[in-house]
Formats: sequence, C-alpha cells, structure tokens
Amino acid sequence: MKKLALMLLASTSFLAACGGGAAEDSAATGSEDSGIKETLVMGLDDTFAPMGFKDESGEIVGFDVDLAKEVAERLDVEITFQPIDWAMKETELASGNIDMIWNGYSITDERKEKVLFTEPYLNNSQIIVTMADSAIKTKADLAGKVVATQQGSAAFDAINADETGIAAKFDGGTPILYPTFNDVFNDLESGRSDAIVVDEVLGRYTMKQKGEGKYTVLSDNFGDEEYGVGVRKEDVALKEAIDKALNEMREDGTYDEIYATWFAE
Repeated sequence: MKKLALMLLASTSFLAACGGGAAEDSAATGSEDSGIKETLVMGLDDTFAPMGFKDESGEIVGFDVDLAKEVAERLDVEITFQPIDWAMKETELASGNIDMIWNGYSITDERKEKVLFTEPYLNNSQIIVTMADSAIKTKADLAGKVVATQQGSAAFDAINADETGIAAKFDGGTPILYPTFNDVFNDLESGRSDAIVVDEVLGRYTMKQKGEGKYTVLSDNFGDEEYGVGVRKEDVALKEAIDKALNEMREDGTYDEIYATWFAE
C-alpha cells in the first residue's frame, strides 16, 4: 500500500476539550473539567474493509476503528461503533444518532457544506477496476460500458464531477449503484458490470483478499482525495480534540504502528 501516502498532521496546538452537539441517546456528559461526553458514537459502513468492517466473529474491526479507539483512550471517553446506511450518514450525524462519521470518509466540497472535517489523516484515490481479461484500458474506454459503484460514496461523486463527462457515456448514462462495495465487487465478478470505481484503500485490500491476479487496476482514475473525520459544524472543540490526539499519535509512533497492522506489504 505504498501508493497510499500518509498525511503528516501539522504540529499545531489544539484545544483538548470537546463538547456540544452531543447525541442525546449516547449517554451523559463527562466531567465539568473536560466537557467531554462519557460516550461518543462513531457511525460507519461496517462492510468498508479495511477501514471499518465486521470480521468472521462479527466484531467491528479495522484501521479507522483502531485509530478511533486510541483517540477515545487519549480523550478519556468511551466510544461505540454504530453501523449506518452510508447513503444517510450526514442525516444520521445531523439528527444526533451519531457523533462522528469516521470510516474512509472522503473530504469533498459538497460534504464540507454539511459537516465539519478534521485535518486529513490519509490519502486516497478513486480507482477503476476491471477483471483481468477486460479490453478496457483507459477511462475513455468506459463509454458504452456498464460501470458500478456504491451509492452515496465519494466514488459516485467523483464520477459525476469528472471533467471528461464520461459518466453520461456509460451504458444507461449513469453508474449502477449498490448499497455496499462488497455488492459492487460481486457485480463485477458476475459479469453484470464491465468496470467498477472504488476507493483505493478498499479496492487494494479487497483484491488482495480475493486474489489480485483476477483484476486489473487502470492507470487512469477519478481523482485523488483525502480522508477526514466528520462532526457536526458546531462541534468545533471535538474536531480540535481529535486533531490533537491524531497529531500526538503521529509524533509518538502509534499511528504508524496501527497503519502497519492493516497496510503492511
């Protein structure tokens, strides 16, 4: 996963206290000194490996999950993991059902209108994947082809924002949408779609599990981006506390240790 360059967070001092905008159902307020809730609820797509997903025993695990657990420990709070419909993530946040969107959540201008993002902590790109025997070699070759991706995803947004306007040339004039990227990969393998567009971190991980030789990743893609944690706009202190904790983790090596667990060669 060397292509996934890590974002070095700026060594800036941030407020350690967080509060405000708390999910009503997630527990009482913590100490007056910190102003931090005793429990924060993290919303995630529990099929988005390796960022946050259910393992064979049904436990929610992943890179973002491990990061969040470490951040919660440093903030002296409890954290719970709430699987959500990814297409409804911003609605879940605004309604107070969750306190954070943290699951390979790409920072985009459209999303910035709805949520407050932390500093980016990981780079990503939206890659185009085909089966190994496909005749598709470039983005332009997607014209007239069936292309699939996840609904409500940054991949879908990137396809629609692409300056070439290739999406209008897809078979049907738009990508086929599925609830999860697992469904998207299954669609490609079944031959129902000719190509898929997925987050590189998920795509590379999934292909490694399934057998990398079965697939081809095009040199063309639908753009580079960065991952961040999304909170409600009024939760400025929470955003700053997460930034501070992540920055400390980068400085003391904890971030790199967690990264190596999930992205080792």
